[in-house]
Amino acid sequence: MNAPTRGQAPYARVKQFLKDGLAQGQWPSGALMPSESELVAQFGVSRMTVNRALKELQAEGLVNRVQGLGSFAAPLHKVSSMLRLRDVHDEIAERGHVHQALVQLQTSESAPGALAAQLGLSPGAEVFHTCIVHLENGRPLQVEDRYVNPAEAPAYLAQDFSQTTPTHYLFEATALWRAQYTIESGLPTAQEARWLGIAESDPCLVVVRRTMSRHGVITLARLVHPGSRYVLEGHFEP
Repeated sequence: MNAPTRGQAPYARVKQFLKDGLAQGQWPSGALMPSESELVAQFGVSRMTVNRALKELQAEGLVNRVQGLGSFAAPLHKVSSMLRLRDVHDEIAERGHVHQALVQLQTSESAPGALAAQLGLSPGAEVFHTCIVHLENGRPLQVEDRYVNPAEAPAYLAQDFSQTTPTHYLFEATALWRAQYTIESGLPTAQEARWLGIAESDPCLVVVRRTMSRHGVITLARLVHPGSRYVLEGHFEP
């Protein structure tokens, strides 16, 4: 197997090593993959770094993680049908560009009935709410309007989201199990249009994403991108 690229971040090198092995059939569907301890020793990185790599592979549908047993290669039909869950900071960095985050809102609120139902909470229950504008080379690329279940990420509001993204933090702090998406063309709200520097009539790509642990809903996020500046890409490898 090819050696991992040295220029990559530590977690990305671990992740690429495992992806290469899966692509080459080293671990067929259902096979037990290297343990976290083995990967820590092999790459000389922390357990948190290995855990992030495995979480991202799980989010992409490439592995199944079973507590107490380890990580297993996912069935091919699952791999081919999953949409990748990406961190906008990583997307921008991979293009060699500069990411900046402007935090517009970071607070605790009472959840109205419809929102509470989406998060599996009782109406009026406490939720964490953030609104962040992500910029690429100084130009607004995404408005991230996110609600978080406090039971899943109690330290969420204590984070500095000008320095780390909510997606990155939640990858590290929670046990992601599965995710649901809706993707459609839509119009921004008046506030979103102002934050993005576009007209309210400009079409946007709107992604609504809900992620869950095995115990409950972690977060519900609305991600709004100017249609003229963002393309959603994917790939398929049989």
